[in-house]
Amino acid sequence: MFIVDAHQDIAYNTICFNRDYRVSALRKRQLEANTDVPRQNGVAVVGLPEAIAGRVAIVFATIFTAPNRGNSSVPWADLLYQTPQQAYQMGMRQFDVYQSLVDADSRLRLIQNEADLDTVLATWEEGALLTGRQQGLVLLMENADPISEPAQLPEWYERGLRIVGPAWTGSRYAGGTGMPGPFTADGRELLDRMIELNVVLDLSHIAEQSFYEALDRYDGPIIASHSNPRHFCNTDRHLSDDMIERLAERDGVMGITMLNYFLDGNWQSSDGKNAVTLNRVVEIADYICQLTGSAAYVGLGSDFDGGFGVESVPAEIDTVADLWQIKAALETRGYTDGDIAAILGGNMVRKLRQCLATA
Repeated sequence: MFIVDAHQDIAYNTICFNRDYRVSALRKRQLEANTDVPRQNGVAVVGLPEAIAGRVAIVFATIFTAPNRGNSSVPWADLLYQTPQQAYQMGMRQFDVYQSLVDADSRLRLIQNEADLDTVLATWEEGALLTGRQQGLVLLMENADPISEPAQLPEWYERGLRIVGPAWTGSRYAGGTGMPGPFTADGRELLDRMIELNVVLDLSHIAEQSFYEALDRYDGPIIASHSNPRHFCNTDRHLSDDMIERLAERDGVMGITMLNYFLDGNWQSSDGKNAVTLNRVVEIADYICQLTGSAAYVGLGSDFDGGFGVESVPAEIDTVADLWQIKAALETRGYTDGDIAAILGGNMVRKLRQCLATA
């Protein structure tokens, strides 16, 4: 078995906090002990050494930008834009981060086609040497505004982009978290271009009206990379039961995100990390399985180090390596090996293969 983590903001951490993904989370904590980084982005959870130790074989690595709406004091201030050209430049800068990582470290590989995927997964087969394990990075754009116009999508695709989320908050393409609304005319054209390239559509953060419109309009592979049920955290950031059922009808997969508040909408930072445990993660996975009638529509999308750190994730999680503990928690709940393998990584690989089959 292996894990697919469908959402990590690796380039964001590099650009905004000078965090080197190849450095362990524990070493990052040492380096940042007397800095302002833990206050801004939390105590580090992510590092490549821990990820490989925890069998995180594939990460959907984000290209994240945010519109500047007078919010320049946010931790991601270096990724705020006012114009499409600024967004484009910021997105390309993050492409360069990922290219530099894979160029510099043989443990990392950019997944752009099925051959890349199979090469990575072969290093995780039974009997493969620990020292030979590779982690595959799949590029995911969180907020499509860096695509200056829909006709520009092939340029991004050529460089390796395989997953696109049209909005974070509202974008030029669709309504998003905290900004309800449908797809714009440009957004509908972008969906058409994505269909032509068979890009995976990521519905996390997209506004509810846009969510339903996308399901009706888009016939390519669909995920919600890092979204939880509203049953556990009732905000527009997450998915209603009907949205989850509709996603499953389209063979979509949603990745459980690990922020304690998203796992339990009553959680506050003053409660401390130990107030939420991995039992809640399994409870959410089980909720989705019971709602949809199958274990085929749920995965993991941690969002670790995406504005929060170790102080805001479940009790048992100290670093990304501890995602592997979800396996035992699912076993205790009575899940079969086949269903556990699907939840940990197989379901997201299924969607990825649908995209890469035509790459």
